[in-house]
Amino acid sequence: MKTRRQARVLALQTLFEVDSVKHSAELVLAQRLEEKASSSEAEAFARQLVKGVLDHLSGVDEIITGLAPDWPLAQMAIVDRNILRIAIYEITVDGETPVKVAINEAVELAKLFGSDSSRRFVNGVLGTLASRRGVPSSAHHGA
Repeated sequence: MKTRRQARVLALQTLFEVDSVKHSAELVLAQRLEEKASSSEAEAFARQLVKGVLDHLSGVDEIITGLAPDWPLAQMAIVDRNILRIAIYEITVDGETPVKVAINEAVELAKLFGSDSSRRFVNGVLGTLASRRGVPSSAHHGA
């Protein structure tokens, strides 16, 4: 598995547990990293994603709410919500990942961990974000 995808999987698993049972993100990520041998690059990127999403959670959730008004955050599947959080953080805050790559990676996570409808839902929400941002273009910094 590619390093950055492996990091996104670790971040998703961590954020899912934090979101569902409110465990400490640092402890959960440390446990995940112990269970799974990861390169230092994957570990660093996973930490960056988890910290970034949690540091910018209210802004990222606001974006999700604006993109998917028919789906209140509390009613969204936890896995879908956290896949969207990672991708939206990568696109709107971090800005290092090209928008199309962030969307493709989110769709792959949805295929791996979500329900049958997750892939379409995640792709639709992120596609709306991309069109509002005038993609194709590189992501911009700023929340």
